[in-house]
Amino acid sequence: MFKRTTTSPESAPSAAAVERITSVLGPGVIWHGSISGSGGVRIEGAFEGEIALRGLLVVGETGRVTCNNVRANAVIVAGAVRGNITTQKLEIRASGRVWGDVTTTAFVTDDGAFLRGQIRMEESVDLGLEPAQPTPPEADEPGPMAETGPARAPQQEAAAGTTGARRRKISTSGTRP
Repeated sequence: MFKRTTTSPESAPSAAAVERITSVLGPGVIWHGSISGSGGVRIEGAFEGEIALRGLLVVGETGRVTCNNVRANAVIVAGAVRGNITTQKLEIRASGRVWGDVTTTAFVTDDGAFLRGQIRMEESVDLGLEPAQPTPPEADEPGPMAETGPARAPQQEAAAGTTGARRRKISTSGTRP
């Protein structure tokens, strides 16, 4: 009669990854350009350009964003956004202001939040983001210095009893000064 809805194990980790901030644009910083990739970004300064983010975008109370179209998995606005927003979940806090059209699957506002534009609720939203890029295998391999061990200062080598020839072999790594 009553069914319990269960979440699949695949959806739980992805939701946690979306809710994590990995980069911050601090107050007083003005940035012109683009933000893309995956991870969470918090903007407390001023940003103008393009945002296409696989993750969470937080526009803090001091944040000011001007974009033609902001695209991110989840967007929280406590500052000001001028531009259209395409997201799976949008939350506009009491201090948040949005001037632009919104396309989303979930929408939350606090008392005092401001939106000038249209809201279009969809069952699913295509953000048009490229698939996440895996880490290249060479990034995980140790560099050439890892094979010789940690480098020592000349005083440490003298104390350890190593010769100057050994020191030269470690420090030059195949080239002569």
